[in-house]
Amino acid sequence: MMKTWPYSAKGTPSLGFWQGVQDMLPLSIAVIPWGILAGSAAVNAGLSLMQAIGMSAFVFAGAAQLVSLSMLSAGASAVSIVLTIFFLTSQHFIYALHLRDEAVKLPLAKRLCLGFLLTDELYATAMLTDQRPYRYLLGAGLSFYLCWVGFSIAGIGLAAMVPDLSAFHLEFSIVVIFLVMAVLLLNNRLAIVGVCVSALSATVFSWLKLEAAIVLAGLCGMLAAAWLDWRGSR
Repeated sequence: MMKTWPYSAKGTPSLGFWQGVQDMLPLSIAVIPWGILAGSAAVNAGLSLMQAIGMSAFVFAGAAQLVSLSMLSAGASAVSIVLTIFFLTSQHFIYALHLRDEAVKLPLAKRLCLGFLLTDELYATAMLTDQRPYRYLLGAGLSFYLCWVGFSIAGIGLAAMVPDLSAFHLEFSIVVIFLVMAVLLLNNRLAIVGVCVSALSATVFSWLKLEAAIVLAGLCGMLAAAWLDWRGSR
């Protein structure tokens, strides 16, 4: 007899909510210092307790939060902040397009839920498997969201007790979490080549003191991987 939901085409149990939580766990742990940093940065920027909590709960974008808080502290206008954050987070449009086949079959409420929870981390976790049911994505995204908000609140509390959390250099966690995502996705030759070319290019461009070293290095890595993929398909 042919097996149907909740079984995959290969007859193995499909991925559920708790499997999503488990697969997201390494990134949920790695984001702890980043969440604390974001919470403390919100307080240091002059936000009230509820505003700081609301920013982590409703914006839910670590890099966007830190950049917008820095711009706010520098006296930037609301328009410049919105435009900067729009371009900073524009990669989420690509993520959404990649996951479109899974999401298009879902009701609107579920699509909106996944859209809110969609982050770099959720996308990286989703790419670990070919099977991405709603319950799996919800478990991964929701667990990461709760960790982010929880540790942001911890950072808000610590900001009142520790005068200068920046002295602890918690910003290193931003690099760590992207390293974790890169390691998780290094499952084929193209990914390995892309990362190696990006790392080498970043080193060379930084030595040359180019201001856009990181951006250029990322483009070099993507171009190298795309070229190899094109050569392999011929």
